[in-house]
Amino acid sequence: MLKKHRAAPRLLKYTSSITILLVLLSAGCAKINDISTNLDRENFKNYFSPTTVKIVTSEKEFTGHYKFLGLVEGESCQEKAYHALPNEIDARTEARRQAYKLEANAIIFSQCVMIETDKAAKYCVASTVCYGRAYKVEQDKK
Repeated sequence: MLKKHRAAPRLLKYTSSITILLVLLSAGCAKINDISTNLDRENFKNYFSPTTVKIVTSEKEFTGHYKFLGLVEGESCQEKAYHALPNEIDARTEARRQAYKLEANAIIFSQCVMIETDKAAKYCVASTVCYGRAYKVEQDKK
């Protein structure tokens, strides 16, 4: 004759609970490929675009043929008095971004100017503006 164990119903209850829990957990992970984000592929491409425009000091540094594409400028703006001060690095980066849009690969900066009381542009407390010339330089083939 078989003896009934008191632990058998409890073991069955725990086993089924664990099984249900594992099924729910694996079902929750099944949709991992359907992630939606606010990241835009274009933003990544444009974020690094200024790095493709080389800063040079004069046209004498060009080793190959080159073509002047146009004048560019970049601005760093301090919108509120408690915001960070405008800086030349951001202004130059913006000018390089503008040169990239012209399909330039080199830029020569002529000057950067700090405008402390920018009354003309009502949206800036102060600003730094950098001016440059954008060039398309053909690389020498070696």
